[in-house]
Amino acid sequence: MSDSWQDAAAVSLMLDDLQTWAVVGLSTNRGRMAYSIASLLQSRGKTIVPIHPDAPTVLGEQGYATLADVPFPIDVVDVFRRSDAAGQFADEAVKIGAKAVWFQLGVVDEDAFERTTAAGVPMVMDTCPKIEWNQRRTGR
Repeated sequence: MSDSWQDAAAVSLMLDDLQTWAVVGLSTNRGRMAYSIASLLQSRGKTIVPIHPDAPTVLGEQGYATLADVPFPIDVVDVFRRSDAAGQFADEAVKIGAKAVWFQLGVVDEDAFERTTAAGVPMVMDTCPKIEWNQRRTGR
């Protein structure tokens, strides 16, 4: 793991300053991690935008089939997809002008990380907002 994947400044920017989080892979399945993290984001005052091919309404928020379909600015693209499928969402995030990209715990694509950060978009990967918030709370 590269320390740059979880740059403290990038994590702080996303958790503290950025409001609107597109959650790629979010569905109505309450048993999925994407659902619990989206709920946590909402409880922390973030606006969530479900991104799923079926475009369901989740946690009271209208879903969209793709990032390009969202008719308003997205701050963070939070990706819950397998590593081999995640890179395209980082590329789409850059294309739509997102301010940051977050790949969840276990999601790693070093090439996507290089492309995204080279484009000037902060990115973290292989971690989770819940973990990062808990580490802050416990002072680690």
